[in-house]
Amino acid sequence: MTSSIGYTDARPLQVRVADDIRLKIESGEYAPGQQLPTLDELAALNLCSLAVIRKSLDLLRQQGLVVTVQGKGSFVRERPSARRHGIDRYARSKWKGVTGKPILIAEAEAQGRSAGQQLRELAEVPAPESVAEKFGVPAGTPVWVRRRTTLIDNRPNQLADSYYPLDIVTGTPIMEEDTGPGGGFARLEDAGHTLDRIREEWAVRMPTGPESVALRLQTGTPVVDLLRTTYDAEGRAVEVMLATLAGDMVTFAYEFPIPD
Repeated sequence: MTSSIGYTDARPLQVRVADDIRLKIESGEYAPGQQLPTLDELAALNLCSLAVIRKSLDLLRQQGLVVTVQGKGSFVRERPSARRHGIDRYARSKWKGVTGKPILIAEAEAQGRSAGQQLRELAEVPAPESVAEKFGVPAGTPVWVRRRTTLIDNRPNQLADSYYPLDIVTGTPIMEEDTGPGGGFARLEDAGHTLDRIREEWAVRMPTGPESVALRLQTGTPVVDLLRTTYDAEGRAVEVMLATLAGDMVTFAYEFPIPD
């Protein structure tokens, strides 16, 4: 097919049909949660075969725009509102003191959301290579880990594993199920480690099968890996967190001075 401005659309037909449906989703013509027309109706609308429509819907499912319910049809995927992730989430005023709250809960409440967590493991484990590197110790060195699944509005949004040097956390509530007001950050300062700076490293990828199940991800949804290192005023790494976040449940908003 040649357009009036003289170029040929070389996209395969199923891609063109998928793109047309995607544009209707993005414009709101097909709203979140709305059922799409039937296969026959889509074929008639797009002057193509049912086989083309099936391939187009497969593409849209892979892109995370459409979900199909057996026996009911295809629907525009409802996207949960994202949790903003920025520098101010670490403000000491939020987690310090007897009224301090864990970072996730304080941040969620400030955004009108509910948050919670499920503890998956408390254990002494060999340090993974990425964690050992931040702590400046050989891989396999014993460290303490707190593994949690965090939830926003009752949906899992993050698999978070926080690692600590044993000499810092032994005998502290960090080794217990309930860390107390303010969470792990507050307990680190109680142990004499004034927190000074945080380094975050991010990477985006597609999830593994177990991650998709644990985070209840729809097909086509990526995850975001976070490697967070927290340093005390002496420059020592006192916590390393490896987290995997549902890509459709987080946005990033950072504001900072431009370095010289």
